[in-house]
Amino acid sequence: MTNSQFSLDGKIALIVGGGRGIGAGIAMSLAKAGADVLIADFDADLAGGTAAEIEKLGRRSAAITVDVRDPASVQAMIATVERDFGKLDIAVNNAGIVSLGSVAELTVQQWDDLMTINLRGVFLCCQAELALMRKGGSGRIINTSSIAGKIGFPDLAHYTASKFGVIGFTNAFAKEVAREGITVNALCPGIVGTGMWRGDTGLSGRWAQDGESEEQSWERHQSALLPQGEAQTPEDMGQLAVFLASAPHVTGQAMAVDGGFSL
Repeated sequence: MTNSQFSLDGKIALIVGGGRGIGAGIAMSLAKAGADVLIADFDADLAGGTAAEIEKLGRRSAAITVDVRDPASVQAMIATVERDFGKLDIAVNNAGIVSLGSVAELTVQQWDDLMTINLRGVFLCCQAELALMRKGGSGRIINTSSIAGKIGFPDLAHYTASKFGVIGFTNAFAKEVAREGITVNALCPGIVGTGMWRGDTGLSGRWAQDGESEEQSWERHQSALLPQGEAQTPEDMGQLAVFLASAPHVTGQAMAVDGGFSL
């Protein structure tokens, strides 16, 4: 599937958590398909960098600083979209964090931090986005979950709980707005070489065997877990996002891009 198969010309997209990684990959894919794309992120510099790359493609963009934990900040983000771009056709809620620890090790603060950003943040963004989409009579909302929203992983019980929650929320919300021309779906990345997996503090470092480097552990996990034998990329996630942004009758789904790992 290539982005050229799906035209998003004239569409306005908002990527929350679009400053880097998967969010930036989705933003670039939507822009290449023709959308004007706003980038919202907690880090203003990262948001500005992605917005600048989108403008190089000849699309309109803007950077918005947002804290998805704060209802007022989320409402201000949507007010900026409406003021500067007039409408909202596509929203991707990708903001999220991860930390590692067994259930025995986890602190209440770690649990609360993940739930506040990964799950409450999705709720707050969806609620605000819905109000603007209703004014236009249609919309496409894509919430980033994870393969960990379908399959549990050791040392990620809190993250897994938050991502299972995103899928359940997405399915229920989709049914609430199904008659309004608004679709709501969850995108479930598989093993992507971002901070959750890479580095000595990521899963490939934590799960390295005796005498094994982080890089060797990363390669082993790709081979062992993925039927295709190789990790996915942010651009892979962008391909699915373009499809979901174009599909009027796909809603309430949790779709994985994971090289065949999950059912």
